[in-house]
Amino acid sequence: MPKHVAIILDGHRRWAEKRGLGPNQGQEAGARTVMENIRDYFSMGIHTVTLFAFSTGNWGRPGDEVPYLMEMFERIAKSEMPNLRRYGVKVSVIGKRTNIPESLLDLIREAEEATKNNKEKHLIWALDYSGKFDILQACKSLAEKTKNGLINVEDIDENMMDKELMTSCSEFPNPDLLIRTSGEQRISNFYLWQSAYAELYFPSVLWPDFGGTEYLEALDWYQKRQRRFGRRV
Repeated sequence: MPKHVAIILDGHRRWAEKRGLGPNQGQEAGARTVMENIRDYFSMGIHTVTLFAFSTGNWGRPGDEVPYLMEMFERIAKSEMPNLRRYGVKVSVIGKRTNIPESLLDLIREAEEATKNNKEKHLIWALDYSGKFDILQACKSLAEKTKNGLINVEDIDENMMDKELMTSCSEFPNPDLLIRTSGEQRISNFYLWQSAYAELYFPSVLWPDFGGTEYLEALDWYQKRQRRFGRRV
């Protein structure tokens, strides 16, 4: 079984359009999917689950979609925090924080502080996350440490890079299984470094319809894969 499952939540808009609904209603349906199935995500010994909820590119969405999403994230944080604490889930949020509303940032800090000592399960929310930015900020950090004489250029390796990425908050920073719903077969500036050896699973089902059964199907698919990590087997 994978130790880390990362999921790109895709298909909200198409789900809504098929039903004659607005995009915000599609987002609400997707949020319900998360809340109804969040305990299942950690079934079968899975330790870390990343949900890619909002990319840096999503700030360009039209109309009231972005303010609505921020308000919805606040509601989810308020309603689900007691459950996550009760389930023993550690919560981390990765991504830029400069544009996130202060009211949501307060909830994020509260959630991270309240769950920081939980060890067995780890939920990572990728919010205003960009894989390119993650790599860039890690490189800048290593460059600064080199400039200040804290490390030598010759000592920089993959393990050191791993420790500078935002996913260093996790015991298992690199996903074994990356799922993108809706049938789109790309990772859209998500875990670019971390997904080097991830198994990529692209079900056609839209995110609001991706329930417990579909999740178990993804895990079953993963178990049938032969992971080679670049080696001949």
